[in-house]
Amino acid sequence: MSTTATTVKKRDKVLAKVRKLRGSLTKIRKPAKTRLENVIEVNSLPVPEVHKRVHQKIEELLSRIINYDDPYLLVPDRSSDNVIYDSVTDMVYLGKKFRKRSFLSIKSAREATITARVLSIIHELLEADIHATKREVFYNDVVLFKDQRESDEALEDVAAMLGVERNSLHVVAAAKGAVIGRLRFREQVGSETHLIDCTRLGTGGWAISPLVDRISGIDSDAEFILVVEKDAAFLRLAEDRFYERYPSIIVTGKGQPDIGTRMFLKLLVRELKLPVFALVDSDPFGVHIMLVYAVGSKRMSYETPFLTIPDIKWLGVRPSDLDKYGIPKTVRIPMTPKDIERGKQLLAEEFIKKRPRYKKEIELMLKRKEKAEIQALASKGFRYLTQKYLPEKLETGDWI
Repeated sequence: MSTTATTVKKRDKVLAKVRKLRGSLTKIRKPAKTRLENVIEVNSLPVPEVHKRVHQKIEELLSRIINYDDPYLLVPDRSSDNVIYDSVTDMVYLGKKFRKRSFLSIKSAREATITARVLSIIHELLEADIHATKREVFYNDVVLFKDQRESDEALEDVAAMLGVERNSLHVVAAAKGAVIGRLRFREQVGSETHLIDCTRLGTGGWAISPLVDRISGIDSDAEFILVVEKDAAFLRLAEDRFYERYPSIIVTGKGQPDIGTRMFLKLLVRELKLPVFALVDSDPFGVHIMLVYAVGSKRMSYETPFLTIPDIKWLGVRPSDLDKYGIPKTVRIPMTPKDIERGKQLLAEEFIKKRPRYKKEIELMLKRKEKAEIQALASKGFRYLTQKYLPEKLETGDWI
């Protein structure tokens, strides 16, 4: 048997269960639609519709002023107390509690002014059909905002108030994620269209653009998507060209994922219908990062359906892997009080209670009071991750 035939046979053996999973997901994946009536659902809308909604809000405010009524804006309450978990869609949503921001109240006049100013900035962007970063929005009126956190919070409030996902406002955050592997697509840059081939990039991959609406023509022969928590693990996978031996797309958010990375990943899943695996540190914060991809974050709960991958699989590094793969005690790290507290908080979450195997892994972590980074696998050899750990995990279907 030739070397090529042997390689193909080995690859097919490793990916057999991945292909089976892909087939099952293709049949059951449906657009998430909550049955809860007390939650706010947002939409991804074209510029004319968002523009119309901005005008409606301003007209409502002007009507109150003309009629000598209390001039106020009604903004959804985005506090954690107003976040609701839906066990049917396996996502978190923003409830229908609202906060009244009156221009006549000493307590809320400044917040109301900031909200109105952000509405004005968004109106300007929509009319010009251009995008701005959150930082640019802040610098548009530094005297009023004083701190970027104020303009950032107002942007999220306005998106929830208009019932749209934030990208529909034409305001984006600078993305920090990267992608490499078996993926090709077109990116619109001004009047030009660039063809991006992620197999022909260096080890740093393609820096994910926050302008996801400018991406089209997505094409791939990958079998799965691997989401990696850290840049260091991404670099190892890229340098070893893991995606050539096992056709895949590798994405990293470089820690806590930004909106641009999550939107890009959601786009890939929607277009390519591939299974997604997560490779994160074996600690509570690694688990939290994976769950942000899976069920969403409480802060961005109003646009959960546009960002989450509920059927993402936890491939590793799981607490049970540490003994299973003989990871030396010398590279395991004692959990801090903060780690333990975060682990206990995870166990109290409804979406963890719904995942008994996740719960079991977290309980094991807390029992041992030890954690480990993905890089701890390097104690078994620099290429242990790409040549032993991941292939064996995929071949045996060792994911949850």
